[in-house]
Amino acid sequence: MRRLYPVPFRMIEQDQQFKKWQWIEVGVEKAPADHRPESHKVDIGSLKVEEDVTPKKEWAERREWIEKMPTFSSFDEIEQACRDEGLSIALLRPKKVLGLEIKDARNKVWTDEEKEKLMRAQMQGDLFSEAQAKQQVRDLRKVPFDFYYSYVYDTPDGEKERKHKIVDWEAGALFWRMYQDHGPLGWKDKFRAKLEDDLISKDLMFLMGNQHRFQDQWLIISLVYPPKQKPVEVRQYSLF
Repeated sequence: MRRLYPVPFRMIEQDQQFKKWQWIEVGVEKAPADHRPESHKVDIGSLKVEEDVTPKKEWAERREWIEKMPTFSSFDEIEQACRDEGLSIALLRPKKVLGLEIKDARNKVWTDEEKEKLMRAQMQGDLFSEAQAKQQVRDLRKVPFDFYYSYVYDTPDGEKERKHKIVDWEAGALFWRMYQDHGPLGWKDKFRAKLEDDLISKDLMFLMGNQHRFQDQWLIISLVYPPKQKPVEVRQYSLF
């Protein structure tokens, strides 16, 4: 897997804006200031959008690529691979997802420090001027809540429970849609119904990523949620 950045999504051309499950062609090089092995810089001007990877036939095409990724069933093993090999992106399939926790964010709006970091990120690679980067940050709303999944996984000493923060872009977009449609009193039940009832009922996996400066701090950077597969006998029987 590769971590590609910067991708100033809201400022690139319309025909370069891609979906979560879509092929792209783009020039990359190893990020010199980021020593994590997966981190690469993108030549955003070279980006070309290709075909979708569709969810048809119970995610058959998507599963083909998911199954090619190294997948962990234990967060302890991810931490060990980080220490041994510098691993900084990992797909985790927990034994059981226990539930969703919603907390008020410590800062409801961007702090000056956060704005500065966001602006620097937008200006990486000299793609945009300082004025353009500032406008991008001004337009970016901060989700005023933090979301966490609690889950369990097996270890040689028995089950272990962990909790990790969700920073998936889709979760933030879902919050704003639910907030707009159902207001400050109704959004939470609708949001929880999707992330707790719907996604937990699927074969939910976490794409975990750590931070460059604090590589012992891991976040759920994306959610992968194919439908649960039917038993082999049932799938084979349905062919006839």
